[in-house]
Amino acid sequence: MDDVRTRPRGNAERATSAFTGLAQEIRTRGLLRRRYGYYWTKLAVAPVSVAGCLVAFVWIGDSWWQLFTAAVLAIVFTQIAFLGHDAAHRQIFVSGRWNDWISIVLGDLLVGMSYGWWQHKHTRHHANPNKLGSDPDIELPVIAVSAETAEKPHSPPINWLRAHQGVLFFPLLLLEGLSLHASSVRRVFARGRLERRWVEIAFLAIRMIGYVTLVFIVLSPGIAFVFLGVQLGLFGFYMGIAFAPNHKGMPIVPRDMTLDFLRRQVLMSRNIRGSRLLDIAMGGLNYQIEHHLFPSMPRPHLRRAAPIVAEYCREHGVTYTQVHLLTSYAIVIRYINRVGLGERDVFTCPLIEQRNHLGAADV
Repeated sequence: MDDVRTRPRGNAERATSAFTGLAQEIRTRGLLRRRYGYYWTKLAVAPVSVAGCLVAFVWIGDSWWQLFTAAVLAIVFTQIAFLGHDAAHRQIFVSGRWNDWISIVLGDLLVGMSYGWWQHKHTRHHANPNKLGSDPDIELPVIAVSAETAEKPHSPPINWLRAHQGVLFFPLLLLEGLSLHASSVRRVFARGRLERRWVEIAFLAIRMIGYVTLVFIVLSPGIAFVFLGVQLGLFGFYMGIAFAPNHKGMPIVPRDMTLDFLRRQVLMSRNIRGSRLLDIAMGGLNYQIEHHLFPSMPRPHLRRAAPIVAEYCREHGVTYTQVHLLTSYAIVIRYINRVGLGERDVFTCPLIEQRNHLGAADV
């Protein structure tokens, strides 16, 4: 089989120049310029929204109507997490320091997710999406998204879950919120370098302890536990359904395979087709291809960049995947179900075709 790494130097140069041409066009059209008005508005709305929800929470008092408050808070926290994601990618300010602090305030203090944990994990994902041994997003503790992961020996409960993971995928997302909080706490107390560790510990403590204390002061124990379950469950579910369509069910890259930047980012990512309302609901993550090619591109420009990138990919023979939201979920469920049942090389063919096509360009 043709190996990208053994090709003549000329092909690598052409591949590099291919992305350079796209980057130049995007820059010329002004799609990398900052959108300060857009982001300052969102940064002002975020804490006001949380404060408004908490005031309403105290005003409603000990009532089962608080479950509606829990649902609203789940949406608000997810939208703030999307905004923190933008800041972490340097989309808001030119200053890296400003972006870092905004991410810490939004993530640690308002949402309860460690910025340091997310940054370490997400940076590795962006560098090598869907690549075995490199992308932490395909090395999940319960769900298997690659044949290599599915074949590893596990306890009987995990094996059973993976055999039924297609059916259980969406219900399992209800636990994602709890998992995100737990991973954040583990990271800030784990050994290893972590900038602003004590700031993150302080912010996470204020957010988690203060929030839970308030819930149990206002609500009776039974309602409080249900409230927290609904809020955490819906928060995790919302986060999960926003991130799941982006890469799951796309080709898995073998450990020894090397692709140029354009193909590495485009072939492993999937866009979700929809309206501007969908853009808001998914925090811009529905333009995953453009986001991976230009991580620092402000969210409002992704929609304008999409047709430019799609046309550029067509001209250069690179498959640009874009489907509707429900179609993406069907693809994800079908794919992880096949992986969980032990089917190997579920998506080998599309990747091989792209690699062979790239090799044919040298002939």
